[in-house]
Amino acid sequence: MSLERDPYEVLGVTRTATEDEIRTAYRKLARTHHPDVSTEADADKKFAEVQEAYEVLSDAEKRAAYDRFGRVGGPGGPSGAGGQWGGQQVDPSEFSDIFEQMFGGGAGPGGFGRQGRAASRPAPRRGVDQTKTITVTFKTAALGGTEHIDLDDGTKFDVQIPAGIEDGAKLRLRGRGGSGSAGGDHGDLILTVHVGGHPYFTRQGADLLVDVPITIAEAALGTRVNVSLMKGSVTVRIPPGSSSGTRLRVRGQGITKQGGDPGDLYAVVQIVAPSDVSDVVRANLESIQSSLPDPRTNAPGVETAPARTDS
Repeated sequence: MSLERDPYEVLGVTRTATEDEIRTAYRKLARTHHPDVSTEADADKKFAEVQEAYEVLSDAEKRAAYDRFGRVGGPGGPSGAGGQWGGQQVDPSEFSDIFEQMFGGGAGPGGFGRQGRAASRPAPRRGVDQTKTITVTFKTAALGGTEHIDLDDGTKFDVQIPAGIEDGAKLRLRGRGGSGSAGGDHGDLILTVHVGGHPYFTRQGADLLVDVPITIAEAALGTRVNVSLMKGSVTVRIPPGSSSGTRLRVRGQGITKQGGDPGDLYAVVQIVAPSDVSDVVRANLESIQSSLPDPRTNAPGVETAPARTDS
């Protein structure tokens, strides 16, 4: 470790600064000059300088030693071969002892530690992982596709969305995160995928559900309807006597996940009663109703109410 500037000056605090004031100043500067955040060409150097200054001033013994001898100089510096600390002439051997006391390690030539300046070089650090939420269409999530990504720093690229991805799933993109420092690797970009809705399909895992409206007559007599798929369509037979909520399964026509079996399509019967009927239709319906069995005869908790009579 080497101190080329006054640590108080580096952190921008006075010599009477408290521990909290020193800690606050350090955190602010560390965030400002961190290589993953700063765009300055010498961010690595400034960040290392801030760390070195804080290491001295956050340690009571190191700070006291520095306060006693002042700005660190060295042999051959502006103050002469013997160096100068706060205006006091210091013997090179004493300089070495203090330097070793403050920063550890034996003294080498010129009063520096054995590791020299190489020890002050920051070790390679991997960049931080970054996160981003994207929204893909229902179709893209079901069938897979390519999504265009724009990052806040202006980076643009395409990412492949795997078929069958579910809402809330995460994709890890190696090396697309924050840049490393001192030659370290980039971090990763973690995408959280939100899946948009669909006008008529509902998804349950790998299965697709679609409502199929039918009339009262079709429910009683049965019918056939064409139902759309994610690709193409299929004809579904509605058996006679179908009730609302009946699910008719079409095997293998749901969503296919990578490495998994395809889900199924469920056509969900919804009986739609007419809201406006003519007198003829009403008479026919009343005639049919009188000949049908009461569906509530064996239904627990419900029964047919007596017909209303006007007094």
